[in-house]
Amino acid sequence: MEYRDYYQILGVEKNASQDDIRKAFRKMARKYHPDVNHGDKIAEEKFKEINEANEVLSDPEKRRKYDQFGAQWQQYTRGGGRPEDFDWTRWTGAGSTGGATYRTVSPEEFEQMFGGGLGGFSDFFETLFGGGARGRSSGFGFGANRQTRTTTSTRTRRKYDSEHTLQITLEEAFNGATRTLQFEDGRKIEAKIPRGVRTGSKVRLSGQGGRAYGGEAGDLYLHIEVLPHALFQRDGDDLRINLPVDLYTLLLGGTADVPTLEKPVKLTIPPETANGKLFRLRGLGMPNLRNPEQRGDLYARVEVQIPARLSAEEKELFSRLRALQGR
Repeated sequence: MEYRDYYQILGVEKNASQDDIRKAFRKMARKYHPDVNHGDKIAEEKFKEINEANEVLSDPEKRRKYDQFGAQWQQYTRGGGRPEDFDWTRWTGAGSTGGATYRTVSPEEFEQMFGGGLGGFSDFFETLFGGGARGRSSGFGFGANRQTRTTTSTRTRRKYDSEHTLQITLEEAFNGATRTLQFEDGRKIEAKIPRGVRTGSKVRLSGQGGRAYGGEAGDLYLHIEVLPHALFQRDGDDLRINLPVDLYTLLLGGTADVPTLEKPVKLTIPPETANGKLFRLRGLGMPNLRNPEQRGDLYARVEVQIPARLSAEEKELFSRLRALQGR
């Protein structure tokens, strides 16, 4: 029987992290997915291999067993041993020391061990992780009395969820938006972005994700990234803005126009307002994601604008003002 190098199939190193394995699987699954390669038998078989490799390497326990087996297999073959003479008993189940009788893993045990069968697995996989799952008797040193069992039970097909990062503007996060997403296989879907999303929010599109071979489509999760804004800084549902105000308005009082994501509003500036004072404008921030009718606040920090290109008369007036202040 042929040994399967699952690391080579996914194109990763043996010390690859779970994140590396996940990324490699997604990349290759998109390339060889049956929905993208209609009628291509080679791509179909490749997709099965990729799926099988991911089944093992994405699960820490299965990966540990596979790595242990691989080390023993390499040591055996390097010593000149033939595959047909390899002792599989310690990997396929509990066998008697005399070699006469061996226990076959039942379909029920296989489901519990592997979290649901996907079908289409290789003999190598089924021998290593549950040789009796399909009731096949391949005769790899099991002995004459090996028990077999056939099942016709329907197994649940696994669904694969997909993830995609979607960048939006602050205005789109404020108002909500609709984006058209196009996939490599030509599919187009309309994604509705709710009001109030922020960086780190997830938008779930049911049934628009990946599809396991012969199974149902999973869900597509959009990871939202809100781009920086030229005027506003976001703090949860609150917004902050630096508001330039001329020196005379800060000294004598007046009004200033404050930009918002809807329309400008008037802010009353009291006389002798200190530079850097923070004003709170209630309900002019971002919508709350769970309850868009609720809004955060807008905080405006005033920044004094020093007059430039003073005339001689203006300089004289400022000198007189400084003298009045005793400076």
